[in-house]
Amino acid sequence: MSYCLNPYCRVPKNPDHARFCSTCGFRLLLGDRYRALQAIGRGGFGRTFLAVDEYKPSRPTCVIKQFFPQNYSVHDPEQARELFRREAVQLEALGEHPQIPALLAHFEQEEYQYLVQEFIDGANLLQETAKHGPFSEEQVWYLLNDLLPVMTFIHSHHVIHRDIKPQNIIRRATTKQFVLVDFGAAKTLSASDFAQTGTSIGSPAFVAPEQAIGRAVFASDLYSLGVTCIYLLTQIPPADLYDTEEGGWQWQQHLSRPMSLTLGNMLDKLLQSAVKRRYQTAADVLRDLNDPSVMEALHLSADGYQSQSTVQIGAMRHQRSPDQSTHLPAALETMAPVSQLQPPIAPSWVCTQTLTEHSSWVRAVVIHPDGQSFASGSGDRTIKLWDLATGTLRHTIAANAGWIRAIAVSLDGQTLASCNNDRRLMLWRWENGERLQTLDGHTDWARAVCFSPDGQLLASGSQDKTVRLWHLPTETVARVLTGHTHWVIAVAFSPDGGTIVSGSRDKTMRMWNSKTGALIHVLEDHQDAINAIVFSPDSRVLVSASDDGTIRLWDVPTGKLKQVLAGHTGAVNTLAIAPDGTTLASGSQDMTIKLWSLETGALLHSLTGHTNWVWSVAMGVDAQAPASSSPKAVLISGSWDATVKLWRQPD
Repeated sequence: MSYCLNPYCRVPKNPDHARFCSTCGFRLLLGDRYRALQAIGRGGFGRTFLAVDEYKPSRPTCVIKQFFPQNYSVHDPEQARELFRREAVQLEALGEHPQIPALLAHFEQEEYQYLVQEFIDGANLLQETAKHGPFSEEQVWYLLNDLLPVMTFIHSHHVIHRDIKPQNIIRRATTKQFVLVDFGAAKTLSASDFAQTGTSIGSPAFVAPEQAIGRAVFASDLYSLGVTCIYLLTQIPPADLYDTEEGGWQWQQHLSRPMSLTLGNMLDKLLQSAVKRRYQTAADVLRDLNDPSVMEALHLSADGYQSQSTVQIGAMRHQRSPDQSTHLPAALETMAPVSQLQPPIAPSWVCTQTLTEHSSWVRAVVIHPDGQSFASGSGDRTIKLWDLATGTLRHTIAANAGWIRAIAVSLDGQTLASCNNDRRLMLWRWENGERLQTLDGHTDWARAVCFSPDGQLLASGSQDKTVRLWHLPTETVARVLTGHTHWVIAVAFSPDGGTIVSGSRDKTMRMWNSKTGALIHVLEDHQDAINAIVFSPDSRVLVSASDDGTIRLWDVPTGKLKQVLAGHTGAVNTLAIAPDGTTLASGSQDMTIKLWSLETGALLHSLTGHTNWVWSVAMGVDAQAPASSSPKAVLISGSWDATVKLWRQPD
C-alpha cells in the first residue's frame, strides 16, 4: 500500500506502486524516493509515517515525520516551524550515536516540511510493560546503565531532550539496546539560555517543575528519567503517584516486591523537585549506580535473588517471535554448512571455578603467554591478576579512570595494556601492576587494544572512528588509520604481524598493511555492528562476530567470505581461538559460550552457567593437565553477571 501525505485527503490509501494519489492527485513519493506505507503517529506539530526507501534495492524501512501543526490558535506556526527545523539540525549531529535515530533527509515538498529518519525496530517501554508487566529492579538498573551514557552524549552537545518518557524509549529488537527517540521538543542551550524563561514543553506527567515554567536544565531530563523509572516499576500513571498534599512522590508502596534501599534512594534523588538537591549530571548517576554497594544489592545477595531474577530477565531480553529469527541470504546458506543445522552435542567441558571478587561486569579477560596467570578487566574500575591453576587473586590494579573496556597482553608477557571510559590507554607491568605509560591522543573513548607480535606497536580503536598505531619505545603515534564511519570497537594483529584488522559499528571490517597503513580489503557482509575479531594461528583465517548474531570466517589473502556460523540467539560479543588452532570459542548475549571446529564450522559444545551476557572469552593451554597427557585447552569467560568462570576438559 502507498499512503497519501496530504493531510486533507479523504481516501489516503493507494496501490503499492502508484505515483500520484487517485483521490486528491497528491504526489506519493517524497523526494522521488521515500514512499509512506501507513500512518503510525500524530502529535501537536505533525504526523509520522512508516515508509520505505525506494532508492535502494533492499527498500529499507524508514520513518517520515511531516510538519503539520494541528491547532494554529494554540501553537504559533512560525515557532513550530522553527522547532521542526531545529530538530533536523539536532538529529543530524546526534544521530551519529547508535542509540539515537539517524537523520536520513530533511526537505520541503508541496508546502510541507519533512524529516526522514532511521526506523527503530522494536517496542517502546509503554508497549513493553503493557505486554510483560512492571519492570524489576534489575531491569531498571540495566535501563539506567544503558540510557545514561546516551544522555551524557546529548548533554555534551548542549541539548536537553525535554520529553523523556516510556513512549520515547524503544528497545531495539536486534541488539536489545534502548534507543532514545523524538527530539521534537529538544532544546539547544547557549550560555544566555540559563538566565531566560522559555516555553513550557514536554509531557506534563513526566516534566520537572522548572521545565513546566519554561526553565529546563540538563537535570530536568534526569527528573523525567526518574519519573519514567517509577512508572515502569509500578505501571501506575505518574499523576497518581504524586502526593499533592505532601508535595512528593509516593511510589515504593506500589511495588510488587521490595527494592534495595540504595537504588530506591537513587531514584528518590532523581525525583527531587529542587534542582540543587537532584543529580546534576548523568555521569553522577552512573557513578553511584555502579558503586559496589549497588552491585552487591542487585547481584550478590545471599538469598539467591540473582540466580532467579537475572535469568528471567536475560530470557525475556532474548525472547523472539517467529518473524524475528535471523535469516541468512540464500547465497550464504549454500557456501558452507550452517552450524545451527548441526545436532546438539552434550558438553564435555566443565566449569571448575567461579570467581566473584569483581563487583561489576567483567568486560575483558586475557591469558598470560606462559599459561600460569590471567587478567580480567571490569566495570568496577579494576584489573585483577589471577593464578590460572588455582584461581587465587594475585594482584588488583586500580585504574580509577572508569570502566575497563578492553585489555591485552604483549607476546613476551611483560606488559598489560588497558583502555577505559576515556581517551587514554594505559600500560602496566604484568608482574606487579606498576603503571608504565599513558598514551593520550584519541578524541573520544578508546574501545579496543592489541599488541603487535613483536611488541613494538600497540593498536587502539576508538569512538572517534580511527585506529591509532602507537610506537611504544618512543610513545608516539606511528600511524592513524581512517575510513570507518562509526565507532571502532575491535582491533587485531595477524600472528605474522603483517596485517591489522579493525571492526566497527558501521558493520564493516577494514584490513590494513600494518607496516604501510595501506588498505587491503573492506569486508562488508555483516548486518550489524562488529564486536570481535580474531586471527587463526597461521594468519590465514579471520573470524568476526557481530550484533547480528552470527560468526563469519574469512580467507585473509583474498578477503572472501568462507563460512557463516549461526547458532547463538543473541548478539555475539567475543571470540577466542585455542592455541593449537582447532577450536573457536564465542560468547553471546544469549548467556552461552559455544565451541566450534575452526576447520569444519561444526558446533562442538554449548556451555551454560553465566546468568547474564557473556562479554569476554580467552583460551590457553591448561597448565593443570598432567605432563604425560596431550596438551589440553583451558577456557576463561567474563560476564555481565560480575563473575569470571574457568572451564576445563575433564580427564
